[in-house]
Amino acid sequence: MFVVRDLGTAILLCVVTMLGWGSWANTQKISAKRNWGFPLYYWDYVIGVFLTGVIFMLTLGGPESIGLEAARNLAAARQDLMVQAAVSGVLFNVSNILLVVAIDAAGMAVAFPVGVGLALVIGTVASYLQAPKGSPVLLFSGVALVVLAMVMSAVARRKLAQTPGKGWLKGVIYAIVAGSLMGFFYPRLAGTISPSFQSEPIQPGFLSPYSALALFGAGVLLSNVVVNTIFLWVNRLSYRRYLTGGVSIHWPGLLGGAIWMIALTANIVASGVAGPAISYALGQGATLVAAIWGVVIWREFRGAQGVAAPLALMFAGYALGLVLIGMATLQ
Repeated sequence: MFVVRDLGTAILLCVVTMLGWGSWANTQKISAKRNWGFPLYYWDYVIGVFLTGVIFMLTLGGPESIGLEAARNLAAARQDLMVQAAVSGVLFNVSNILLVVAIDAAGMAVAFPVGVGLALVIGTVASYLQAPKGSPVLLFSGVALVVLAMVMSAVARRKLAQTPGKGWLKGVIYAIVAGSLMGFFYPRLAGTISPSFQSEPIQPGFLSPYSALALFGAGVLLSNVVVNTIFLWVNRLSYRRYLTGGVSIHWPGLLGGAIWMIALTANIVASGVAGPAISYALGQGATLVAAIWGVVIWREFRGAQGVAAPLALMFAGYALGLVLIGMATLQ
């Protein structure tokens, strides 16, 4: 089983998480430009998440000097922990599909920081209470700065128009609900994984990180049958429309799901050394990466007046907050 044992490598994996979680939503932007509705895109995304989790379980989760081979681990694990891992996938899926809707309505530069920023606060607090590690003062000071940056992002977005449209307000509401749900998926997933998996054998009844991730992906896939079918109906789309799409239509969603799952895998592996709270908080530097994509690449603030100051405060808050969270690992 692939694991890491030193803090430097763990932090590097958190950076991979940050880049992946902050960039996957660009694939949704690509699909939108091709008139491929988000419920159709989201099926490709979910399939990408599930397949990547299974591939990692069968490869990186294979037998080594520590831990159990993935299939044997699933057979020996407690049923309640297996269900909990799958439920974490359900929680994530419901929250994430709402986040995709929010991105469509309010733009990446606002919806992503608001939704993921709120998830950062909830997820970090819950994860730290579950497995305290690192300096709480530095950790939560960093989280507070990220929240400030989230607020500055919303302030900048309001300046795009004298009277924000209904679409923007709906997007922010969706982002808040998404963030509230998303904050709980990570602690539930981490709680199913054997403690000290990076240095000790998998404890009886617990899951290896890769088995837990595969069950998480299964929860995402199964819940999507219900959740995304509803959104297909609301948007007057059908599965027949989905099946008529060619490879060029499906690949952005599949890639987006793979990128997101690679990022989650890197984060879970890093958590064995850095601790779940710090690992999750560092990975949520994705909010900074997503804001950069929205501002620089997609030009979501092009032509807006008076946004320089709030955007500067936004980026400064993200940068300093991430530095403090990183320093918390050294305490």
